[in-house]
Amino acid sequence: MSETNPTAPQADKPAAPSAAPRPGASGAPRPGGRPGFGPRPGGPGGRPQAGGPGGRRGRPLPRRKVCRFCAEKTADVDYKAIPVLRGFLTARGKILGGRTTGNCARHQRQLTRAIKLARALALLPYTGE
Repeated sequence: MSETNPTAPQADKPAAPSAAPRPGASGAPRPGGRPGFGPRPGGPGGRPQAGGPGGRRGRPLPRRKVCRFCAEKTADVDYKAIPVLRGFLTARGKILGGRTTGNCARHQRQLTRAIKLARALALLPYTGE
């Protein structure tokens, strides 16, 4: 080939910037990548743990609450047990949730019905005292 051929590659000239392939154009992930995509550092599917392997940062996990009625083996929540029902009310008279009290779903439903019945019979107030 002669040196006058424009299609022949020349070693002393750098390649044009448009000739270089763009990162990610071939379908492969980019070197830096977008945050939230691709494998995470520290193992499959999770961020690196600060407190060692399997450890949590901050407070330890709270103890699981146990349903009071299941622990006492109570079959049904009695609407006439006013001191017991009062323990599941806030100062404003609202019924505390099952996550707060630790009651199971079955006893929380019975407790709610008993409190509402006691309110209707004027054994408990609708609002705080």
